[in-house]
Amino acid sequence: MARWEPDSRGRLTQAALALYGERGFENTTVAEIAERAGLTERTFFRHFADKREVLFAGSHELQDKMVSAVREAPEARTPIDVVAAGLEAAAAFLPERERARQRQVIISANHDLQERELIKFASLSAALAETLRGRGLKEPAASLTAELAMSVFRIAFERWVAEDNDRDLSELMGEALGELKAVTAGA
Repeated sequence: MARWEPDSRGRLTQAALALYGERGFENTTVAEIAERAGLTERTFFRHFADKREVLFAGSHELQDKMVSAVREAPEARTPIDVVAAGLEAAAAFLPERERARQRQVIISANHDLQERELIKFASLSAALAETLRGRGLKEPAASLTAELAMSVFRIAFERWVAEDNDRDLSELMGEALGELKAVTAGA
């Protein structure tokens, strides 16, 4: 092994994303990731439970940021404007676009990872709905609002990671939310 270098977690993430892109997720081992990063497998497992976690690390932090923003939003706001605060928090938290693009390509190529991504979104939606209920919003409005927020998130995120797009995620979320408001206002 080479002499110690800082940011083991970052190096492991970078190595994993590169290898997943080159060989595919299924064909990449933890040993290969550790070797590419110049670290040991033991170091890998200090940072990640398994090779999937490289792609999903930070999910709990994202959820915490969104939930906190929704919880702390001013009481006078409408439910949709309250979840907009959560979306803004998500946009500020997510990694830079190129890393997000790499991650999305890897997830899109693997059914098990797609399922894991859907579970992550369902967990986010449930946490947002619970927070909205804590703010006094009744059912089914709390769950509907949370699901709508996650739809806005997914649509904006997909547009953000598109190769032909250079707009900010926050701007795309605001635009998608505006479209949703326009659709529901005409209903």
